[in-house]
Amino acid sequence: MNGARRIMKTSLVAAATALVALGAGAGTAHAKDYILTSVKPDTLVLVDAAARKVDKAYKVPDAEPGVLTITPSPDGKTAYVLINRWESISGIDLDSGKQVFRADFSSGEERVKGMFGMDISPDGSEIAVYQSPVALGLGEYEVKPTRIAFYDTSAGMDAKPVRTIPVPRQITLIMYSADGSKLYGLGRAVYVIDPKTGDILDEHKTQGWDRENFAPPDILDVWSQWEQAGVMVTPYYTARTDMDPMDPEAYVTGILSLDLKTGAFDLSDVENTDIFYFSSVASPTDPDIVFGAYSQLSKFDTSAGKALGRVDLDHSYYAINISSDGKEVYVGGTLGDISVHDAETLEKIGSIEMPDGASQGISSVRIIER
Repeated sequence: MNGARRIMKTSLVAAATALVALGAGAGTAHAKDYILTSVKPDTLVLVDAAARKVDKAYKVPDAEPGVLTITPSPDGKTAYVLINRWESISGIDLDSGKQVFRADFSSGEERVKGMFGMDISPDGSEIAVYQSPVALGLGEYEVKPTRIAFYDTSAGMDAKPVRTIPVPRQITLIMYSADGSKLYGLGRAVYVIDPKTGDILDEHKTQGWDRENFAPPDILDVWSQWEQAGVMVTPYYTARTDMDPMDPEAYVTGILSLDLKTGAFDLSDVENTDIFYFSSVASPTDPDIVFGAYSQLSKFDTSAGKALGRVDLDHSYYAINISSDGKEVYVGGTLGDISVHDAETLEKIGSIEMPDGASQGISSVRIIER
């Protein structure tokens, strides 16, 4: 009898230990990388990066002709997207797929477009979006000053701006500083903006640079993809004015970088221009290592001012991002696939097909952890 009790007691202890171990394992489960992108005409797509497959696809109301800028909430639970011909923001709950937030910009007297630039405050409380409004007259449009509008993310399905601030024209990207105290706007310069007052606190020169013997740089970037390193990077192109314009060596590609934590701004020449890149991303393990993509995928060391490698891609890709551990690079934003590459060698190591092979258009490629 005593032996039976000992066996039963031992079994109960073992079972309890197993349950504790299971609970501890559940509590320490690691988050996985997921890719957020979109396909035409109206679908937001969540991709399991490791599995190389689509995890969920969400139909977004009124999204046609396509979902534009994608801004995930800091907790990875909601994706805010520009839709409705760039005249609305929709917030999609990534668990249920339901629309939980909606902000419509235009009214009967004013037509307003959200032009790519959109970001969420680090605490997740506000969405900021760059807007280009016009007044609708009987026979003409009156162009009004460009602005950034701020929306409370808890406002639900009929969100109205809590405030607006005037900002310069031709801004294509806006991004919060890591502490939320500043907004940066990428346009004809990189503007440092007070998000409460709209004051321009500083301006990093690009088009207006005074770099001797160099033409003003050409910069085009509409893809938000700085979340991994906390550093916004974008290609620029310039030419030596003291050299023969027929000389290929006169043309230079560089990387503009802005550290969202420290505010450090830098312009680094990296190679002579023989191809172009539409967008770029910094490595989370070493932000001096930058990857750029278009018809080729290239890798640069901005601190050394040199290219480290290049491979041809299967077709053109507009958008690029990188895994949380810095080991995989994802290029997408055009046709019906995301190409996966080894960050060390640039070798293609996988491909992720979009639902029904639908085109991503010029969609963002964002990374969240879930």
